Amino acid sequence: MTLCQEPLFSLLKNYFVCGYKDITGQDYAGSSGHHGKTGKAVKTSNGAGPRNLQLFVLAKDGTVLTCLPGYWDSQDLLSELKLAYKLNALYNDPKIAKYEKAKEFSKIHLDHIKKHSQAMVNRSHLQHFDAVYEARHNIASSDVIKDRELIDRPTSRFPLEAFKTTDVIMHERMAKRPFKPYVSFDTKDYVAYGKPMYDKNEDNLATDGSSLVGAFAHDPNNQSLQNTVRVYNWKGK
Repeated sequence: MTLCQEPLFSLLKNYFVCGYKDITGQDYAGSSGHHGKTGKAVKTSNGAGPRNLQLFVLAKDGTVLTCLPGYWDSQDLLSELKLAYKLNALYNDPKIAKYEKAKEFSKIHLDHIKKHSQAMVNRSHLQHFDAVYEARHNIASSDVIKDRELIDRPTSRFPLEAFKTTDVIMHERMAKRPFKPYVSFDTKDYVAYGKPMYDKNEDNLATDGSSLVGAFAHDPNNQSLQNTVRVYNWKGK
């Protein structure tokens, strides 16, 4: 539902080498309900399921330019890939010192937050159960919480306005990881927000995320593809 959309599909086809890695069994991989290969694909919010899927964009030598945790809308992924294009040019510029590249990397990521459209921000709200989990378990230390005074823990009132959106969380975390090699990237800490295990029961939802009545049950014979990391490498163009 994301990668096949134009103009994103052509951008990936023409400028990236695309691949994936099965992360099942990794200590950071999340768990959820069964997701069969023939199961339904439905839209959700940006950043949903950060432990189950990560979208890494790498330079040719395997250096991380950016990483989008979880699902991302095609329009928003397109914007982030264009940002990665800019970061790739910075990384490969022989005229800029390494420490200056690191400073500029962080600045570019933080500045990009201000360029996000309101539509992208609206698509990047935390899942409610992820917000509840952060409020109940990580309120003292979480970088996901924007305004702790809005969280009334005794009555379990957790307005989404109290939390950062996932597009902000992603760029703030990336800004602290300038040009890290993929082989030593701290994925576990990077994707750590929200509930580690959940099941939205997608096969009982319509493609727009609304509930269906009398939907067919999951097929237990299908193999799950829930834990994957997609890696995009530059073709050098």
